[in-house]
Amino acid sequence: MSAESTRPLLLPQNRKLRHLRGISLRNLAFTRHRGRTIDDAALNKSPAKLESLRNTPQIHHALSSEQLRPAPGRRRSTNLVNASPVTRQKRIEDTFDNKLADAFFSLHVEGEEEPIYISEVAERATNFNFSLFELSELESTITQTPRVTIKIWAKRHDTWSLLLEDDVDLRALNWLGTLQNVHFPPNSLVFHMIDGIYSLELSNKYPPPKTMATTPTSSYNALMRLATLDNSIQDALATRESLTQQINDLLAKETPNQVPAAEDSLALAEKYLAAQKRTVEASKRRNEELRASIEARRTAIAEGRAVQQKAETDVNNATEKLAHSKTLLAKTKDQIHGQRRRICEDLDRIWRINSVSTPGTPPLTFTICDLPLPNTIYDDALLKGNGSDIISAALGYVAQLTDNLQCYLGVPLPYPIRPYGSRSSIRDDISQLPDTQRDFPLYVPRGGSSAQYRFDYGWFLLNKDIETLCVSQGLKVVDIRHTLPNLKYLLYVCSAGTDEIPERKRGGVRGLWAGRYRNLAVAAMSAGDGASSFGGSRRGSDASSVVGGVGQKKGEELRGRIIGGGNGNENGNGSLIGFEEGEVKITLRTKGMRESAAQ
Repeated sequence: MSAESTRPLLLPQNRKLRHLRGISLRNLAFTRHRGRTIDDAALNKSPAKLESLRNTPQIHHALSSEQLRPAPGRRRSTNLVNASPVTRQKRIEDTFDNKLADAFFSLHVEGEEEPIYISEVAERATNFNFSLFELSELESTITQTPRVTIKIWAKRHDTWSLLLEDDVDLRALNWLGTLQNVHFPPNSLVFHMIDGIYSLELSNKYPPPKTMATTPTSSYNALMRLATLDNSIQDALATRESLTQQINDLLAKETPNQVPAAEDSLALAEKYLAAQKRTVEASKRRNEELRASIEARRTAIAEGRAVQQKAETDVNNATEKLAHSKTLLAKTKDQIHGQRRRICEDLDRIWRINSVSTPGTPPLTFTICDLPLPNTIYDDALLKGNGSDIISAALGYVAQLTDNLQCYLGVPLPYPIRPYGSRSSIRDDISQLPDTQRDFPLYVPRGGSSAQYRFDYGWFLLNKDIETLCVSQGLKVVDIRHTLPNLKYLLYVCSAGTDEIPERKRGGVRGLWAGRYRNLAVAAMSAGDGASSFGGSRRGSDASSVVGGVGQKKGEELRGRIIGGGNGNENGNGSLIGFEEGEVKITLRTKGMRESAAQ
């Protein structure tokens, strides 16, 4: 341990207020016990003191120091054994409130009315460690004094009071060095100097001196020169203060010149005036901008109100038509549903799907157009003879029926079908396959296992298309391998209903057949001239009959009736090629979903 930390560095006569760095308070107490001897208590302090001294006093024994100590107090009964927790808590809080308080201190020196330092307020404690401070910046007359008055202020029961006032001479402090293992009396002050910790109540605690080499210090002449220099500096500072005070007194006696102040005020007023003018101009511009903005908003509001009025008018007009539109929509849906029922009945009538109930036949065996089709599972016995052709033809019917149902029901198939009769095929555009292998046959192939696999997969895709159609109508397919049962079930559900099936709507273009025969007549005339474009026509077709028969026998008659339109009409009643006007009614079959064409 170094010598600087074990003993003070300052001599007692050299301790000044500037060396003080902090103050602490230990063992806060609001009562101080003081003992008195019986002799001191028996002193007579009245004016008849001499008379009382002449009387022989009664002899009393003086009290010793042990007898002056206060008697040990009886232990108070707290009676908290059966008390409630609230009562115990209240008693503990009262005990602590009697011992704890808020405190701060102030330092005073002689000749100064105001305190030179006031500490911060420490809250609810009995031992206070106030913040350190620095007093070297004060005047030299204050920092060089060795005496200071310390006042301790405490707050108890919301009232501030002076707890302690001590006039301390820093030269009489006792060295402590540390606060560890030190027992302080009540309301004991601890002083923190630049070289250690001191106390006023406790005695010095110097460690035994150590033998050390003599350290050279300043000489007496150097110290005297330093003291002289300090006195000169203090005299210079006092002279400066005196000159400053004299200058201030002279300036106070002279009459002030108001012209420079007035000029400064005028310049400042002109500056403020220019700033206000700029502010007014900016306010005017802002006012114009706001007016233009308000006018634009008014125009926009007027336009918006006009658009809103128009929208309200449109809404009112649409509301009037809404009920009619809803009725028309419901009627159209009913008509579409009825036409679908009729079409599904027609399809069921065209592609006759009937069950086979002969003995020995597997269950759920159906035929389409009298062609039996197994439910995906078949054996080699069915393929013998013309069995493969029958299965291919039946699958062609199924493919064509499924392809037509997707149009009438409005449900696109995930796997497109190409209905080519007994050579139909189906395409898979979903699976990851090469483009050259996406078409799968719906007919029994002639080849190895690879061709058989492609046929089975194509049949599976056809069943998936049928399942898609069933799901679109809300039907649940139990087994997709039942091709004809599922298709029959779909047609049965789509054609079911309690309302009467609507009649087929007839429509078409009246001049369809007329146009066809007009083209044939032109071809006949070309054939009469030896430049027929039907030279390659198939024998037995309409074109060949017209070219061969009408072109040779009745070319002129046909040319007069059709091309002439009236002059060559031998019937004289405007009929077309020998047919009566009332008897001929040519129609175009449009699958029952089109309206009548304009006559």
